[in-house]
Amino acid sequence: MKDHSHTNHKNTEQPNKQQLLNRLKRIEGQVRGIHNMVENDRYCVDILNQIAAIQSAMNKVSLALVEDHTNHCVANAIKNGEGEESIEELMEVIKRMIK
Repeated sequence: MKDHSHTNHKNTEQPNKQQLLNRLKRIEGQVRGIHNMVENDRYCVDILNQIAAIQSAMNKVSLALVEDHTNHCVANAIKNGEGEESIEELMEVIKRMIK
């Protein structure tokens, strides 16, 4: 199997782009908050709870992107007879996501 992670520079339309950007902005703020918590010697469990919240938020972003990609890019690839390659690429990235 080919590794497309460094050579694949395809562009795509993001139907939920603004929603994703808003989520990522919130996550950025949460990460800065954790930085401050560590800097200010906050209780470890409080920091770990914030990290868990960020991981959950990142999973939601990832799943939203997988859904959009499947419904648009993969569906179009299947229609164009390139479905096998597109599905293989998607499965590889999903495998990396759940490691």
